[in-house]
Amino acid sequence: MSRVDSASGADVPGSAVTGPALVSALFAAAGAGVYAVDGEGVVIACNPWAERVLGYAPGALIGVDAHRVLDPRAGDGRGLPPQRSVLEDVALGKRASGDRAILVRADGSALQVWWTAAPLPPEAGHGQGVVVVFHDASARRERDDRRADRYAHSETMREQAEYDLAQITWLSEVTLAMVTTLDADEALRRLVRLLVPRLADTAVIHDVNGRALRRVAWAHHVPDVLPPDPAARGGSLPDHPAHAAALARVLRGAGVQTVAVPPAAGADLLSVVEAVETLVIPLRLRATTFGALTLARAAASPPFNEALRAVAEEVARRAALGLDNTRLHADQADIAATLQRALLTELPTVPGLALAAHYQPAQSAAEVGGDWYDAFPLDNGDIAVVIGDVTGHDIQAASRMSELRNMLRALAVDRAEESPGQILRRLDTAQARLTLADSATAVLARLHPGPDGSWELSWSVAGHPPPLLITAEGTATYLTGPHAMLLGVRPTQPRPTEHRTLPPGATLILYSDGLIESRTQDIDTGLTRLRQHACAHHGLPLSELCAKLARDLGDTRDDLTLIATRTPPGSR
Repeated sequence: MSRVDSASGADVPGSAVTGPALVSALFAAAGAGVYAVDGEGVVIACNPWAERVLGYAPGALIGVDAHRVLDPRAGDGRGLPPQRSVLEDVALGKRASGDRAILVRADGSALQVWWTAAPLPPEAGHGQGVVVVFHDASARRERDDRRADRYAHSETMREQAEYDLAQITWLSEVTLAMVTTLDADEALRRLVRLLVPRLADTAVIHDVNGRALRRVAWAHHVPDVLPPDPAARGGSLPDHPAHAAALARVLRGAGVQTVAVPPAAGADLLSVVEAVETLVIPLRLRATTFGALTLARAAASPPFNEALRAVAEEVARRAALGLDNTRLHADQADIAATLQRALLTELPTVPGLALAAHYQPAQSAAEVGGDWYDAFPLDNGDIAVVIGDVTGHDIQAASRMSELRNMLRALAVDRAEESPGQILRRLDTAQARLTLADSATAVLARLHPGPDGSWELSWSVAGHPPPLLITAEGTATYLTGPHAMLLGVRPTQPRPTEHRTLPPGATLILYSDGLIESRTQDIDTGLTRLRQHACAHHGLPLSELCAKLARDLGDTRDDLTLIATRTPPGSR
């Protein structure tokens, strides 16, 4: 390695590229066009970037008269606006720059540039030569123009309405009303309450329901004139014909509609609220129309001015963005739930034994998770029932859950003669060696039919909440046993298996921690609530019991899974 001595210019060990070679490399690699001219304006040097953007072959710019070829001139027949050469603005010893110059490409087209020019030092030997550094300004100008167009409406609105801090705060409240809930109808109900009376005497929102519009929310500045909810009794007021026609035009893609309705004592909505001027504003984002916002004012109120119309359109834009987010989340949640259910198992039909399962995805996330349940017959007539949980709420957790579930299935079917503890011990080894999941828990239970119609239960727990057993009389007990760690933590340690004979009409419930644990509830409280709730509703059909426990006790921010089995009343 060598470097250049600052005094002599000689190569010195310490740098790979030195002297003129280093300068040439920097000149070629510059992310801008660079060219130099001598005192007569003849190009004496240029870098590849300048040649490329101006459309010249390598070396073709050298010797070109920059004043005549690169700068537009009046009457030169090229149809470009005349301008002073960038070179003429550089006096000896001074620099100049600009952001609205034009250079002419080799094909005669104009290139907008922003530039900086500086005189060459006298010792360079080129008289009053100049070096010019320029950047293509067209892309930046187009981007700035698009941004200016996008925000021109907001700027006009702010200028006309003389936005103050209170109005900005109010618009923030409008945005929060739309984005702090994933329930679209609730968001729209919040919105109309914010719009009255600030923007209008009456606000009504319709959303698109199939190919028609459905009235979702409304508000009026006088209490009790309208029912609290359009769906409530008395909320079926018809739309005025002119209003209905405006809504239909919006649904077909039209812009803001103005409806003038003379005061009348009719039975339609606009007559009831005594509206004389009405705006119908599309709730539209890109090419999708989500619905329409109707704002109405009575005769005693001032008419809508341009500033208020602009504010109303801004509100509608934010509302459309909020609706787009909620519907996108709902679509993603549906896809995630469908994928999750596809990963779960269809329960087998077992003579003399009832089976039911329930899966409920987290409502605050649109992702697949690691919860799973399983039930499958074994060759000896036994039924294996499984509940498990892999840490995480993403596609990786779902993938590893599927791997772990399939591995457990294979081990249980292949080693049907082994106890649940022995099967989980084998899964420990597979988990440790194959890294099926970073952190996973499971309960493996086996139900064995006795010759007298009874059912024997054996089970083993790997770091999972204990099974819950409910008798036909409504007594609930957790099937606790020796403490067992997560899967794969101690692959050489034996896992115990517990045994119990199930009484007639007994219900066994395996569940994930989403049913008993949340940010506002510790696990002991959750276990107590589950036991009490299961006792109170033990007489429900098995599938209804699972659904009710999930609905009443589950944390909606987490996935939850249940699988339950029930012995027949006369099994013994």
